[in-house]
Amino acid sequence: MNNLQSLLQSLDSFIWGPPLLILLVGTGAYFTFRLGLLQFRHLPTALKMVFSKSKAGSGDISSFAALCTALSATIGTGNIVGVATAIKLGGPGALFWMWLAAVFGMATKYAECLLAVKYRKVDDKGEMVGGPMYYLRYGVGSKVLASLFAVFAIGVAFFGIGTFPQVNAIVDASHLSFGISRELSATVLTILVAIVTIGGIKSIAKVAGKVVPAMALFYILACLSVLITNSEHLIGAIQLVLTSAFSSTAATGGFLGAGMMLAIQSGIARGVFSNESGLGSAPMAAAAAKTDSCVRQGLISMTGTFFDTIIICTMTGLALILTGAWQTELAGAAMTTHAFAVGLDSDTVGPLLVSIGLIFFAFTTILGWNYYGERCVVYLFGTKGILTYKVIFIALIASGAFLHLDMIWIIADIVNGLMAIPNLIGLIALRHVVIAETKLFFKLNDDIDVDGIPAQN
Repeated sequence: MNNLQSLLQSLDSFIWGPPLLILLVGTGAYFTFRLGLLQFRHLPTALKMVFSKSKAGSGDISSFAALCTALSATIGTGNIVGVATAIKLGGPGALFWMWLAAVFGMATKYAECLLAVKYRKVDDKGEMVGGPMYYLRYGVGSKVLASLFAVFAIGVAFFGIGTFPQVNAIVDASHLSFGISRELSATVLTILVAIVTIGGIKSIAKVAGKVVPAMALFYILACLSVLITNSEHLIGAIQLVLTSAFSSTAATGGFLGAGMMLAIQSGIARGVFSNESGLGSAPMAAAAAKTDSCVRQGLISMTGTFFDTIIICTMTGLALILTGAWQTELAGAAMTTHAFAVGLDSDTVGPLLVSIGLIFFAFTTILGWNYYGERCVVYLFGTKGILTYKVIFIALIASGAFLHLDMIWIIADIVNGLMAIPNLIGLIALRHVVIAETKLFFKLNDDIDVDGIPAQN
């Protein structure tokens, strides 16, 4: 068993090693420059589109609801635990490399969500289906790559991001902060997940549309409280991030020190884990959006990476640095909890805020990944496979609170990384489609409004 676990850990390190990280960032860099720095030039327009209503086009849910569904899966424990892990390994400089991964990731997210809408189909229940499976099959023309992606994504939904880590985060936070038993937490969580997910995409999007903005605002306000309370250290923290990004970070306190390469690798890896740009998950939600323009939806979807990493991860990272929590012996959620306790000078309010954030972030991540797994099941087996999938998913949620299988986390990590490979192949193969659709959209909207929003040139 130990040999198998060691083998899996080696495979995990290989998959998430420099080749995949370079491919992820490289794809984003290609689209960034080939599309003329689109994520910088058109971000204001994209942000306006997020909050504007459009009734044009076919789809199951609004573009805003599709974005919230995607954000429900990406804004999760990675924003609290992942940032702490990155800074613990690579020092404050890791935050800079998370920013870089996010900037290029916005272009990747734009491209994959554009393709999701362009190649989406209607299933036999009349619902929109799309994502990497469909643009790999109908755009690239590869059934093998499409099927591989679907299988890997179901694996992530069942055994990775979608279930066990989130369930454990919820039951642990509920027990530590509110004294609720694991059994009760698991029961209530299972019932809530069943109620929401049985209703399908419209039910998930309705919950996500209310919970995601509320929880994000709540967490941002909590982080702002820490930053404002400790504002005298803020400039120093930002300077430390910038200087540490291009030099070694000395060992201080509980921090063991880190070289520049470790800062780069941990920052980019955690950044990608947090915003999922290039992994192919968000396109499955984008495909359900009610829109008549694949470019418009691509622009709206890329703001997800901006919200997730540039805003929320940055606030968490700065809170960890300016409070000195990164120099302690603590790691993960415990480090972030300590940062809030120190930053707000309260051993009760700080940890409570982190626990509430973890519970809501983890719950919505479960909902988002339930939908992603369902879309992949529909692709592989048709709508007749949905009920079986949901029964298995709910059973895994119920049992997740009582499982302590270290090997499961490693397998989940591997499958998550494997998702990205066929998706990135599809993005590279269809790069000319992305470029052509983008040029056509802005050419047609050069002198007219896009639902009342002036196009930017």
